[in-house]
Amino acid sequence: MHHEWLPALWTTLPFLGLLVSIAVFPLAAAKFWHSLKNQAFVAAFFAFPVIYLCLVYNPHLLFSGLEHYLSFVILLGSLFIVSGGICITGDLVSTPLANTLMLAGGAVLANFIGTTGASMVLIRPLLHANHYRKHHIHIPIFFIMLVSNIGGLLTPLGDPPLFLGFLLGVPFFWTLKLYPFWLFAGCVILALFFLIDRRAFDHETKRLQREARSDEPVRIRGLQNLGCLIAIIAATIWAPQPWREIVMVLAALISLKITPKSVHEANGFNFYPILEVAILFLGIFITMEPALEILYLRGQELGVTQPWQFFWVTGAFSSFLDNAPTYLTFIALAQGLKSMGPHLKIPELLLTAISVGAVFFGAMTYIGNAPNFMVRSIAQHRGWKMPSFFGYMLWSAGILIPLFLVITFVFF
Repeated sequence: MHHEWLPALWTTLPFLGLLVSIAVFPLAAAKFWHSLKNQAFVAAFFAFPVIYLCLVYNPHLLFSGLEHYLSFVILLGSLFIVSGGICITGDLVSTPLANTLMLAGGAVLANFIGTTGASMVLIRPLLHANHYRKHHIHIPIFFIMLVSNIGGLLTPLGDPPLFLGFLLGVPFFWTLKLYPFWLFAGCVILALFFLIDRRAFDHETKRLQREARSDEPVRIRGLQNLGCLIAIIAATIWAPQPWREIVMVLAALISLKITPKSVHEANGFNFYPILEVAILFLGIFITMEPALEILYLRGQELGVTQPWQFFWVTGAFSSFLDNAPTYLTFIALAQGLKSMGPHLKIPELLLTAISVGAVFFGAMTYIGNAPNFMVRSIAQHRGWKMPSFFGYMLWSAGILIPLFLVITFVFF
């Protein structure tokens, strides 16, 4: 890493501008924002000043950011396409207990096919099963928290930051040690979801409640995509760059070829959600480089030394910066403390705090983790009223901040 350029604080303004745009445009100019061309225009508007600054002062910074972005978007895109070819049809029971069990299943599945894969396989059947209900806004919100984020803590396949940790040299099965956090947070969220969902369900009319009982048996279609999914997982674990990315792209192309059109139609599959993520996150990855560089070079001044501080500070940045590069930054910060440990030259408790913070706090905002954005996009396409950027944060802060405080006192 060449670190001869310390960006001034004002260089973080394009990043803040892009974040504000992502929060405000869908509310203030929904029609304008729905066009991917306009999103690309806004992202480019904020990215160009940063591209110029990086090319003048530190081109390496820009290229390493783009390299991370490419790995990130290829992993996400291939999981999105392959899981979009797997369709769960039939009438899923949509009682509070059935919904809770589905979220729990998603939290387990996320560790095998990633939070993106699990989100894409399960969000459509969950929305379909509950579409007839009047009171259902909480369902995708809890889904984002648990399946798209917190569920993916146990393996490097689960969430991008853990994948980067694995690439740096954290053993593949080390993350299994984080199961107490996973179990505790998962149980609290599931219990809370069940109580809220049962109350909402009790408010539905009897006729609507009868619709929750299913007639059509549940079937899983598109199982031929499992081979593609296994190829992506195997490439993630064993293949070096660029072979890893090549296998992922091939798996996605094969999936598009072998999936019957009827399965994609039943899934309401289209490329809009992944294109939206690809466009906006390209802008985010470019514009956040100065912010990450400032953190990397001046992070010591934050005075972060204790595990609980790493948990909260990694988390706070992960809520707004993508959690994968944030993870890398705080690993570097922890290495700067020069206290040794078994992996990455940092004490195990600090590695734990950074890992859990990056994964858990990804649930705080729509941009904390890429699947959050996709779930929101798919739900809106299906006609669900999703909360705004800040509306979602009211939910997440109300539920997650107390949970994270308890985790701090119990574990750190």
